[in-house]
Amino acid sequence: MGEEILINFTPMETRVAVIENGMPQEVYVERVHRRGIVGNIYQGKVVRVLPGMQAAFVDIGLERAAFIHVEEVLSQNVSHEEKVNTSIAQVLREGQSLLVQVTKDPIGTKGARLTTHLSLPSRYLVCMPGNEHIGVSQRIEDAEERDRLRGIIQALIAEDDGEPAGFILRTVAEGAAEAELSADIQFLRRLWASIQVKIKSAKAPSVIYEDLPLNMRALRDMAHSGLEKIRIDSRETYQKAQEFVKALVPEVADTLEYYPGERPIFDLFNVEDEIQKALGRKVELKSGGYLIFDQTEAMTTVDINTGAFVGHRNLEETIFKTNLEAATAIGRQLRLRNLGGIIIIDFIDMEDQDHQRQVLRTLERVLERDHAKCKLTGVSDLGLVEMTRKRTRESLEQVLCDVCCECQGRGSIKTPETLCYEIFREILRQHRAYDTESYLVLAAQPVVDYVLDDASNHVAELESFIGKTIRFQVEPMYNAESFDVVLR
Repeated sequence: MGEEILINFTPMETRVAVIENGMPQEVYVERVHRRGIVGNIYQGKVVRVLPGMQAAFVDIGLERAAFIHVEEVLSQNVSHEEKVNTSIAQVLREGQSLLVQVTKDPIGTKGARLTTHLSLPSRYLVCMPGNEHIGVSQRIEDAEERDRLRGIIQALIAEDDGEPAGFILRTVAEGAAEAELSADIQFLRRLWASIQVKIKSAKAPSVIYEDLPLNMRALRDMAHSGLEKIRIDSRETYQKAQEFVKALVPEVADTLEYYPGERPIFDLFNVEDEIQKALGRKVELKSGGYLIFDQTEAMTTVDINTGAFVGHRNLEETIFKTNLEAATAIGRQLRLRNLGGIIIIDFIDMEDQDHQRQVLRTLERVLERDHAKCKLTGVSDLGLVEMTRKRTRESLEQVLCDVCCECQGRGSIKTPETLCYEIFREILRQHRAYDTESYLVLAAQPVVDYVLDDASNHVAELESFIGKTIRFQVEPMYNAESFDVVLR
């Protein structure tokens, strides 16, 4: 079984799943009220310049100001030394209008990341207005094909009397004909001309250009001739997809399929189940081992454990097989969960250097299929592998989940016993500060149950010590860690 793309559309939400060999590998979610803005172009307004950080905050009309670094303002032709010696205050000032493009969505407490180096993607190319560089995707490894593609673009640009522009040939351009590349260039030229017209009349902050919605981006960026099927469960979306594919991606037209089945499309290949599993910390391995994923604002850590897997030969062989299986599972989970930034993988310690190399090579091979750019280090003396995965959008957990109101994102809550002792200490503070006849404690059900059962003797001792009556009352609206001591 090869590769399929499933597109689930509703008026409120669009979801896309990439299936490889019958297993979900990637899931993308876009909601109408919270669309991603990567690739959007804005006329922004500089609201604060920070020389100490070599950066500035720019108002692009969002709730939080976006962030731009000096390197994203200076020309790409400027040398590294010039960039280091140029202060952000020399190129930007507060109140200045600035044409910018979003490179990273707002994530957590961080605002969007911006650049002034604009790029416009099409099926085969990425156009960079004002730049004259011609590049080829590193994933196209054949040297002759790289030279062929670069030669075609150079010839087409030489025949074109349009404004200077650079182009990067995308991975899907491998094997593309000259006519297809020429059509892409003309499309991008027209798109840039329409954007320039909008720029002339735009006032900051305002949107100049918005990237395609998720269902169309999937067809533009993920569809390729090796796909078996692209299934869409909305007739209207399917019809729009047919028109889009006919104009931009004709080679995948035969793979488009309207899915009218009674069974929800994401129940195919157990996508719904895999989404639920991807929101958990623990990932079970077939051998009996398991992975633990912990996602924080600074980084993501992955811990590997042998669990119930005891092997058949010796400890080193058991560890090696567990790590090999874990490496494959980690590559898939990074894509499925859309984890980015710094990732630390704690493989089980291996003494055999050859085993370390094989595990690392397995992980590298799995990551080669990842659309996001990944950078991997070797295995450290502690058995840790450090890697980075380019993050442009929120992770699956950040899109689908919110911070727990009980634990505030800690992942744990205080026990009823701990809260009981905190209540006792608060009563003693109140006793020293105020003169009252009695106390009423309002708390959640588990805390009151613990106090009246396991800690009833301690309550009696405290009442005797302060000479006051203490009553406890369940407050249904309180979360597990909330309580109040009321003077009566």
